[in-house]
Amino acid sequence: MKKHFSLALLFTVFCIQVPAQQVQIYPVPKALLYSRHNDDYTVKVRSPGGEWQDLFEYNVKVDLDNPQNASMVQFDFSGQVEVFVKKNNGMLQNVQIRPLNNKIEPTVKGNTVTFTLNKPQNLSIEFNGDRLHNLHLFSNVIEKDVPKKDDPNVIYFAPGVHTPSDSSGIQYNIPSNTTVYLAPGAIVKGKLVCDRVENVRIIGRGMIDQAQRGIEVTHSKNVLIDGITVVNPDHYTVYGGESSGVTIRNLKSFSCKGWSDGLDLMSCSDVLIDNVFMRNSDDCIAIYGHRWNFYGGVRNVTVQNSVLWADVAHPTNIGLHGDTSGEGDIIEDIHFKNIDILEQDEDDPDYQGCMAICAGDKNLIRNVTYEDIRVESIQEGQLFHLEVVFNPKYNTGAGRNIENILFKNVSYDGLGENTSLIKGLSKNGKVDTVTFENIVINGKRLTSSDKEFIKIGDAVQHVKFK
Repeated sequence: MKKHFSLALLFTVFCIQVPAQQVQIYPVPKALLYSRHNDDYTVKVRSPGGEWQDLFEYNVKVDLDNPQNASMVQFDFSGQVEVFVKKNNGMLQNVQIRPLNNKIEPTVKGNTVTFTLNKPQNLSIEFNGDRLHNLHLFSNVIEKDVPKKDDPNVIYFAPGVHTPSDSSGIQYNIPSNTTVYLAPGAIVKGKLVCDRVENVRIIGRGMIDQAQRGIEVTHSKNVLIDGITVVNPDHYTVYGGESSGVTIRNLKSFSCKGWSDGLDLMSCSDVLIDNVFMRNSDDCIAIYGHRWNFYGGVRNVTVQNSVLWADVAHPTNIGLHGDTSGEGDIIEDIHFKNIDILEQDEDDPDYQGCMAICAGDKNLIRNVTYEDIRVESIQEGQLFHLEVVFNPKYNTGAGRNIENILFKNVSYDGLGENTSLIKGLSKNGKVDTVTFENIVINGKRLTSSDKEFIKIGDAVQHVKFK
């Protein structure tokens, strides 16, 4: 396999460096200047006091129900950066920059807004309440220790468009002990496959664009994914199976197709997901036991400092799939911390829940914490859904228990939420020990008497409110 991929395409490079500040703008392949541009907005950035630099506004598809064209821009910076956004179509009536927790207040003048960032952030800029044609603005730290093109252990995707040339025409197979680098301006039109390998890094500022999947990590260990963007894969952004030591950091994702989940982890353990932005038309993050040819339970998964946006299905989902051939799988020690959930829009009550645990297929799920979770106004769904289930569509058996679940410092502000649910199935499939600590819904602290917010069904014991 060749370790250096490049395509001689013309591209435009914008790059400015200022002594105490620095802004780096990505190359744009000429082949994409018209085919992938969205002219809803004009976006510029600059170091304070410097000259404005134009960004390329990529078109990205969102929302499975009725796919729409949204916009996305990216850049790197250090110090401070000033951002200019012009709405090109229609009048600007109001603007929100989300997550609201960042408390970014723009200056509005006519059809333009300006604001300053003091640190890299992943943001949604929404004009006139429009979440389907919004601007996604992703800013990153400036890269350090960029791999060298001629390193024999590096697969280097240079700026330009890259398509697999192997017999499959859809994938790049990555060997062990390899760094895969997607340079700024690199567009990869195939999935990256890590199967039965170890010590792999997939890093950079490039994009995987409209591939069958984004990245597969199966039967592998010690895999790092850092900094890249995956746009509209047919299925998963990251498909993880029976792997350990996986780190996914600063990944951005969009999808608008059926089963186009974000991060699906099956029988994976020792996983860190940090600072990701997931906008998906199925589960943003799903954690399962056995499925297909992946076997084993799940232990030690942390999701932190991230933004999740489910145009349908769940922002977070645990436990539907498992192994009924024996005693069943154990899914344990799962932690979500410092998460902003920007949307859930799910009509089917069986698949609602911004924070969902559905134990099926003899799964035992225990020791799960959700801490410092901020949920903004959703269109339709539930905040909490904990249920032991037998779902004939996906299960060959009922789940076992759900045990020792903690929700701490969770807030919700808005409309659209349905009554949350905690429900067991039987004495052999119960929910045991759920603690709610400092849960605030539209300014009101949740207590055991708030029946309109949460329903507690059969086979449930030891639900506590602090």
